[in-house]
Amino acid sequence: MNITTIGLGYVGLVTAACLAELGHEVLGIDINSNKIEMLKEGQIPIYEPGLRELVSKNTLEGRLTFTDRFTSDIDKSLLIFLAVGTPSNKDGTPDISAVYQSLDSLTPFIKSYKAFVLKSTVPIGTNSEVKKYLSKKLKTEFDVVSNPEFLKEGTAVQDFMKPDRIVIGTDSIKVIDIMKDLYSHLTRNGHPILMMDPMSAEIVKYASNLMLALKVSFINELALLCDFIGADIRRVREGIISDPRIGAQFLYPSIGFGGSCLPKDVQALKHFAKQSSIDLLIPDTTLKANENQSKWFINKIIGYFGNEKIKNKTIAVWGTSFKAGTDDIRESPSIRIIEELAKAGVKLKLYDPIALKNTKKYFAEALFKNKIDYGTSEMDSVKGADALVVCTEWLQFRNPNFEKLASELKDKVIFDGRNLYDPEKLKLFGLNYVGVGISSSKVKTKVN
Repeated sequence: MNITTIGLGYVGLVTAACLAELGHEVLGIDINSNKIEMLKEGQIPIYEPGLRELVSKNTLEGRLTFTDRFTSDIDKSLLIFLAVGTPSNKDGTPDISAVYQSLDSLTPFIKSYKAFVLKSTVPIGTNSEVKKYLSKKLKTEFDVVSNPEFLKEGTAVQDFMKPDRIVIGTDSIKVIDIMKDLYSHLTRNGHPILMMDPMSAEIVKYASNLMLALKVSFINELALLCDFIGADIRRVREGIISDPRIGAQFLYPSIGFGGSCLPKDVQALKHFAKQSSIDLLIPDTTLKANENQSKWFINKIIGYFGNEKIKNKTIAVWGTSFKAGTDDIRESPSIRIIEELAKAGVKLKLYDPIALKNTKKYFAEALFKNKIDYGTSEMDSVKGADALVVCTEWLQFRNPNFEKLASELKDKVIFDGRNLYDPEKLKLFGLNYVGVGISSSKVKTKVN
């Protein structure tokens, strides 16, 4: 079938490319003309494994086209996916102005039935509001479908093509058949298409991300307890995840969660509850726990050296993206740690295998940009450094040359924000180790 996708960010571009790979004719629209030119030239504006190949293949075969203009070609499509950005406002509520701007640009060209598919993460109740809005602008029949995405950056293509579940929120029997047909090839693995009312579908998205964020904050809170009393979070985690009711996913001690989804969606749910006068405690508590985690790790680093001595230190940082497999630094705990260390007077040398371009752009105008330099590789970044901070769990960081690290690091200490290393192994190389919730950590830190 013919499909139009509005917005070609992480969600929109993956959606467009994967739908084209399934044999559909897909028109991708984004008002960023530079992005469109890049895509037409075979360049991908984001880093996502497997995406470049899909875009190139389907563009070459004519199933995937791109434009920065809204034209009558839109009316050829049965489905219009809305995948524009919905960033947080200052108060934490989602900014959905781009959704309505897209609708304003679309509607003059629509002369026949369309199903508008809300792929963007939008506030609860948006489906209903969009219906009201379109009913005033369109004379044709239409439906609005809530179809939340569950794509993980770094595995987004695989997540789309082999979904755990597909959630469809609609009250229209007509559009149910259309959406089932659209996704029929993706459900042969036995995973379901879940049909529900639009508002329930909107809540599913927020509830899923809240649960994942809660699991991260839960294990991190336990790590703080272990660190303070001298227990080992690795052993505690083994005992927890052996219970099949709990499982292992997202229960990895770290410096906290980040990215474009978990922080934003938990904030949005928190504010929706507040506006609705519903006393939900978990969203706010989860956010506070996550903020405490990066503060704790920063205090751990500063406490190791002392407030005055750390001003003369040079620290290498491995990883600036919020997780491995992406160039996304939005809400990255690493960025918060870098900023606070720079404010404390530390000189920093950063390295990330994918995200350095975005990192350099972010720090280009920072007040402390003179405190920040960049390495050409992970080992180049530690030359002349006093210590190493590991913030992102990239595979190439997991088994470095510890002998070389020990020879380069003046203070011979590694602050491991992802618990990648074995403290006992590092001792063999004369390296001190500070991890997350591991009893061999030198400095015990409370978070105020």
